[in-house]
Amino acid sequence: MTRPAFLTITLTACLLGIASAASCGCGLDVPAAMATVLLACVAHAGANVLNDYHDSRNGADAANEGRLHPFTGGARLIQQGVVSEPHTGRWAAVLLLVLVPTGLLLAARAGGGLLMIGAAGLFVAWAYSAPPLKLMSRGLGELAVAAAWWGVVVGADYVQRHQFFIIPASLGFSLALLVACILLINGVPDAPADARVGKRTLAVRLGPRGTALLYAWLALLAHAWLALSVWLLIPPAVALWGLLSLPLSLAAAALLWRHAATPARLRPAIGLTIAAANLHGLALAAALAWHGWHINATL
Repeated sequence: MTRPAFLTITLTACLLGIASAASCGCGLDVPAAMATVLLACVAHAGANVLNDYHDSRNGADAANEGRLHPFTGGARLIQQGVVSEPHTGRWAAVLLLVLVPTGLLLAARAGGGLLMIGAAGLFVAWAYSAPPLKLMSRGLGELAVAAAWWGVVVGADYVQRHQFFIIPASLGFSLALLVACILLINGVPDAPADARVGKRTLAVRLGPRGTALLYAWLALLAHAWLALSVWLLIPPAVALWGLLSLPLSLAAAALLWRHAATPARLRPAIGLTIAAANLHGLALAAALAWHGWHINATL
């Protein structure tokens, strides 16, 4: 139910933030970096379990007959009788609440600004699924997810740098848009079931063609923003390696446009979407790490 295979995007976001700080000569605090990755992944896992709990309560997972395993439709462990709904709710609470004392310890080491990022992340993890806000049901899920992963990049950099900085904020924006694309395309196979139980996700509101258009716009905006930020001299020029993900995003957008009305054929597009987001973040992280090493080697 924690969906460990999907935690890779959180690891990618953490590596990008850590590399952003290292590229500016802030060094590498290895214990703090490891704690950052662990806490971010626990937060993501807790949000996944909480989402399964609320999608069981609202009937979305039970009604979902067109899911594309393992990408959409939840873990379905509740529906299969492996775990109970109350047990799932308790585990979600444990995963999220354990972040409070551990996050406070990391903030004591890194700085008070981390408290704001952590509090915002916990709020999004709860508000995404849980009533009364249930952002995923109001067409705000993609925005919430983008904000959360932007915060992961900024927070991972902050832990190393001990202050907020424009470079991780800029680079985190492009990655956040590609993470939003993951949620957007995953909503297409789930849209019929979501509509039946009153979940008004963006895929439900926009329909297949509208969702495909928004996906293409977000993917292009993510890469255009990266190029623009380099032109504005915000990150170093090596950040352009992040554009390696553009062909994957364009291929996924084309497949989504072609098969949006037949969600059962979207598995390759979803895989490309996940690969694009991870490649984008990892290429940026590797380029920034190399840039930082090269600068230090020449000093």
